[in-house]
Amino acid sequence: MILAGDVGGTNARLALFDAELRPLARQTYPSRSHASLEAIVASFVSSHPAELTGACFGVAGPVKNGRSETTNLPWVVEAKSLSRQLGLPGVGLINDLEANAWGIGALGPSDCESLQPGAPNSTGNAALISAGTGLGEAGLLWTGEGHIPVASEGGHADFAPRNDTEVDLLKYLRVRYGHVSYERVLSGPGLRNVYEFLRDTGRAAEPSSLADELAHSDPAAAITRHALAGDSSLCEQALELFVSIYGAEAGNHALRFSASGGVFLGGGIAPKILPLLKRPMFLAAYGAKGRLAPFLEASPVRVILNDQTALMGAGRWGLLRAAAI
Repeated sequence: MILAGDVGGTNARLALFDAELRPLARQTYPSRSHASLEAIVASFVSSHPAELTGACFGVAGPVKNGRSETTNLPWVVEAKSLSRQLGLPGVGLINDLEANAWGIGALGPSDCESLQPGAPNSTGNAALISAGTGLGEAGLLWTGEGHIPVASEGGHADFAPRNDTEVDLLKYLRVRYGHVSYERVLSGPGLRNVYEFLRDTGRAAEPSSLADELAHSDPAAAITRHALAGDSSLCEQALELFVSIYGAEAGNHALRFSASGGVFLGGGIAPKILPLLKRPMFLAAYGAKGRLAPFLEASPVRVILNDQTALMGAGRWGLLRAAAI
């Protein structure tokens, strides 16, 4: 019996898995409504008591020596504290993208949507890039028999503009943030940054009704909704620029890991903007890598549709560790 958690800046998903990785109980909590992960765990365990064999939590932030200061939450998460709370000799604490990568091995054909088939029987390293509340990146190293996930904090690497518009975007965001990472562009808050850049630099007008809507709702969701509906030129331009930069960074990430085995788009944003990802702009930016373009064209590109992937990955990590003890 494994307690697993996928802890992000927006939601914390917890589940109990049996030895076949079947979920016996599952619950989602708004992360910011709780003071700590321990508080969420206490609530879940109270509602779903079980004799645990192990536990593993994927958290949105770097993990070092069983401790993480979460990137988009005011929390400090410690494996020792969680293990004491749960009465276990040890608890797995891993990066959320590493958990997501572990979950890829549990996915079926219907859990992904192909953007590019790649070469037949593609094998080798793979890469995972996930835009959501933040931007996460991870690698999957090929052993010849399977993949071993590798965590990274690549989403916080320097944003690299490719044209004059993106140079202007970098300058705009540098005034606001100082250091401009890819996460400042490729995330829910990043989409709003792109929108505000286009608005404030006069590239498209913002109707007063749209300004009011953004002030009273989730801006990224509203921008996406209007862009897909085609009723706002500003929202359309923002999402198209977002998608192009997403493709470019997905290609960068594929090169870093020599991902001949494929590139996976995880996170909450990709499934919501799937119609735009299927347009030529994403793959055009993804493959525009000069002499390495043929390498990227041979690598499959898939969007993960299953929003429980990271939760299953944390459960899978916990099961593998329990089996090894």
